[in-house]
Formats: sequence, C-alpha cells, structure tokens
Amino acid sequence: MPRAARNKAVFYHRDALDTLNRHNSLADKLASLHKLLKRRYPFITRIAVAVYDPKTDLLKTYVDSGRTAHPLRHYSAKLTEVPSLQETMARGTPRVVNDLDVFKRSRTEHAVRIRAAGYGASYTLPMFLNGTFFGFVFFNSRLKRVFTDQVLHDLDIFGHLTSLTAISELSSIRTLEASVRTAADIVHHKDMDTGAHLDRMANFARLIARTIAPTYSLTDDLIEHIFLFAPLHDIGKIAIPDEILQKPGTLTDREKTIMRSHTAKGREIIDVMLNNFGLDGLEHIDMLRNIALYHHEAMNGSGYPSGLQGNDIPIEARIVAVADIFDALTSRRSYKEAWSNDEAFAMLRRMAGSQVDQHCVEALIAQRTEVEEIQVRFKEDPYG
Repeated sequence: MPRAARNKAVFYHRDALDTLNRHNSLADKLASLHKLLKRRYPFITRIAVAVYDPKTDLLKTYVDSGRTAHPLRHYSAKLTEVPSLQETMARGTPRVVNDLDVFKRSRTEHAVRIRAAGYGASYTLPMFLNGTFFGFVFFNSRLKRVFTDQVLHDLDIFGHLTSLTAISELSSIRTLEASVRTAADIVHHKDMDTGAHLDRMANFARLIARTIAPTYSLTDDLIEHIFLFAPLHDIGKIAIPDEILQKPGTLTDREKTIMRSHTAKGREIIDVMLNNFGLDGLEHIDMLRNIALYHHEAMNGSGYPSGLQGNDIPIEARIVAVADIFDALTSRRSYKEAWSNDEAFAMLRRMAGSQVDQHCVEALIAQRTEVEEIQVRFKEDPYG
C-alpha cells in the first residue's frame, strides 16, 4: 500500500480534545471543553473555575467558558463564609444541586448572583492535587433536575479533565511563585523587605486591579496573575551590591544609577528563571516582565528605566507601583516610623497624576476596609 494511502487509512481520526495539547489560553481550552460537552448535553450553560488562596481564605473567580456576562465576575469570598462550598471541600466529593431553589433563602453574594443569572442546577467539583486543595470547577444549567446518573458520570470525567487542565497552569505559576519567594528571601537578607511586605503589597495590588477592572477590561485571570506576579517586582535587587543596597545615607549619583539598574536586572533574572523552569510559554508572562521592568516609571515621564508616560506604562506596573509605595509608607523601617493609613493616602493623592496613576490610588483608598484587613492578617512579626 502506498505511504499516502496508508497514512490516510490510519490517521483519519481527529482528536476532539486536540486543543488541550496546543499553546492556547486556559479560557480557550475551557471553551473547547464546554463546546464538546454541549454536543451531548446542550443544557450545560457554563463551566467555571474558582481558585483558592489559603493565606487569605479567599475563593476567587478565575476563568469561565462563557462568551456572555459572567454572573460572578471579579467576585471573591472567604471560603469559611460559604458553608456549602466549605463542606464540599472538606468532603472532597462533588456537590450536586438539581434545584438551586434550595438556596433561595441564602443571602451569600454567591447564591444571590447565581440565582439572579437564572441558573437552575449546578454540579461542583473540588480540585485537588496530591491532597492540596486548589479551588472548584462549576458546571451550571439554566434547567432544573437535569443531572441524571448518566450526566453525572460524564461530568465526573469532564470535571476532572477541567481540573487537571486548570491545575497544570496554576501549578506552573505556583512553581514560579515558589522560586520568587525563595529569591525574595535572598533579597531579604540584603534588603529590608519582608515576606509580610510581599504578601501585603500583592494583596493590595489585587484590590486595585479588581476595583479598576471594568475601566481597563481586566479579566479575573489577569487580576490573579497580577496578584501572583507582584512579589517579583524587586527581584533585580539581588544583583545590587550590599554597600549600595544597605547604605544608610544618601546615595551618590553613581550609586543611584546602579540602584536604578535593578529594574533591568530584574527583567534579565526573570528571563533566566523562566528558561530554567521551562515556563517561557506561561500565559500572561509578559505581565511579569513589565512589573519588574516598569514599576518605577512615573506618569509624567520622570521615572526609569525608559521614561514612559501615562498610559504607555503597562497597567500592571502602575498597579504594583501604588501597592508597593503604600506599603512602604505604612511600614516601619530602620530610618523611619510607619505612617498612618491617612497619611499614606494623603501622600499618594499628592503623587497622583504626576508620579503614580490616579485611578489606582483612588481604587486603593476606596477599599480601605479590605486594606486594613490585609494589614492585620499580614502584620510584621517583631521576632522575625
């Protein structure tokens, strides 16, 4: 048999899930899974993934398969405040609700939004990898009583497939984040920043991003990536000599030039880390590079390294700049006492428009209650 004919005879089958092997975004992969599932069960309206942060107990919307309005966009809640989902996580088994009217008396924002969107039934699968809880996969239908035994059998398969696909990406980010934390610990031995500072400013960055999301079209996965990447902003300080990094007095012009090089060096270090970890193709990875390189740019063009102005500065860098400055102002240092939040907010407002982004400043101030919760949760340990 000729080779062409033989190939046609044995390579005729098209892999329905080929998209999972390709370099597509998680949202695109989820949309492909949803499309395939709807061929069999057209009443499945939505597949969504929410991720969990154990440090803050926050369950956060991450990505969904829909092309229409997302009922839980930019939503987060403490898992301990959603008893049904907390029990689902604790049991480690799917939760099947064939009639969401059972939650009609619930006043949790999650239940209210889902009912308002017209959903009638839901299947919820907790995501675990080697015993570590990552979040949930949700399958929703606008119809009630549609989850029969056969449907549930297939949703178990699709649920775990979705879970593994999401965890694969999240694990890559967390591997990178672990390397970030290790590198940050190294920086800590040279600099004054602490792990608590990184936790606070990352959470402040997430607050800002979530608040300005409608204005800048930030999706939930973009917000989560800003949160995860923010701690790497000053990684380039590893390359700065101790005598400059730890100098108690004013830096000379030459020393300032060397200190400012930490942004470009940070970008270089990140590229090396990504290559070493095989994460060059990680989704939204340019946001990480932008945060390291541009977080010292100023709105009026007086910043460094490139003298970018206004909207030419990537929004993720503008967000991280405000989060970082606010935490630096409100933290005690060897050369200063901690400022009050009111003093720090007033300073940021004076800087807004010229040095930092005004939208980001007002977004942080508007979330004062959550800012204070973050400060309490991640307060400095005086004993180290």
